[in-house]
Amino acid sequence: MNSKANKMIVTGLGLCLGWVSCAFSQVAEIAAAEGVETNVYGMSIRQAWEYGGWIMWILAAVSIFALALVLYFITALRSGAIVPRELISDILARIRSNDLNEARRLSDRHPCPFAAIVLSSLDCMRNVPECDVHLLRSAAEAEGARQAESIQGQTQLLLDVATIAPLLGLLGTVLGMLKAFSSVASDVASAKPVVLAAGVSQAIVTTIFGLIVAIPCMAFYAWFRRRASRQISNLEAATSEVMISIIGMNSQMDISEKEEEA
Repeated sequence: MNSKANKMIVTGLGLCLGWVSCAFSQVAEIAAAEGVETNVYGMSIRQAWEYGGWIMWILAAVSIFALALVLYFITALRSGAIVPRELISDILARIRSNDLNEARRLSDRHPCPFAAIVLSSLDCMRNVPECDVHLLRSAAEAEGARQAESIQGQTQLLLDVATIAPLLGLLGTVLGMLKAFSSVASDVASAKPVVLAAGVSQAIVTTIFGLIVAIPCMAFYAWFRRRASRQISNLEAATSEVMISIIGMNSQMDISEKEEEA
């Protein structure tokens, strides 16, 4: 996808997420005003948030980022965004009719991983006077490897989120236990059960919310990883079709030149 489309998607996601967050905050305010609280194991969401402290805000930001990634990957890992079937048909038709300039213009007007590989192959034929089959294949494979790494590598962001979220929960656990035991260490006689309960609650709450963020991220990562692998396979198949057409066109041109010389 081109940079303009990416900017439009990111802007749209930002507006949607802002609207959703505002809607949830309004619902939470209405629920608090009406005295409605959702209890989770004897603790309301508001109490859990207060016990978790500042780590809960970081986990909330991480979860919003993960949601934005999921929405983006649903759009970016479509077949139409990586290997458009209409573009494949048009480029193959131009190559078979020996109209490489029009094939290059089509690839330029429809930027995508498939178009990038076609452009790399056509540029190799244009810039190298005697471009043989091995050099042509090397150019296509190099660009194909770069595009495959880009497709597969961007899904690693969800894996990073799934790794960081439990660590944030573990940090909250350590801080909560430190708060609980420091109150005991300062003065055993004056250690209040409320302080102990707050520290232990922070330890438990942050761990729970860290796992709540991490588990869906890991599940979506597994799904998008398989989806990216399938799209890379489709990209390889489409590239093979183009390479066969280009090599066949070059062979026909060589035969025609030999017949003219004879």
